[in-house]
Amino acid sequence: MDIQGQESRALDKVAELVGEIKFAMLTTQGDQGELHSRPMTTLQIDSDGCLWFFTAAHSHIMDEVDGHARVNLAYARIDKQDYLSVTGTAQIVRDRGKMQELWTPWLTPWFPEGLDDPELVLLKVRMEEADYWAAPGSAVKRLYGLVKGILTRNPNALGEHGSVRNPH
Repeated sequence: MDIQGQESRALDKVAELVGEIKFAMLTTQGDQGELHSRPMTTLQIDSDGCLWFFTAAHSHIMDEVDGHARVNLAYARIDKQDYLSVTGTAQIVRDRGKMQELWTPWLTPWFPEGLDDPELVLLKVRMEEADYWAAPGSAVKRLYGLVKGILTRNPNALGEHGSVRNPH
């Protein structure tokens, strides 16, 4: 996965979490207001805070993004108690150069013809805002934070929480 430099420490934290978790549940909205979520593999977070994915040209994602471009990406790393929620605007991109940049053979089961597969398109999500919750790195530190949080009744002892708006 390609993680490019960000403009602030908070955006760097978002990029770090995306890089470590990689997989997101993408939530889109249907015509009747219903919400649909599906797993997606993040391929890149670029320097403008845009997240990049491959998808199929004739998928429900395409229909829903055409009607309602606002989406949510939910990332979770249960073993370390790290969570990230990204709200943004999605668009379909058909840029051969960008596809070549992001292509990986791991996508072949979904797109057997590779970069020549007619179903292959990119989904770009321009991050508008993100919220994250990140626990300390080791199990010992997480346990210490839990005990400290219980004793002090301060949930901030359990880890780092932040909200960030993307300036782009």
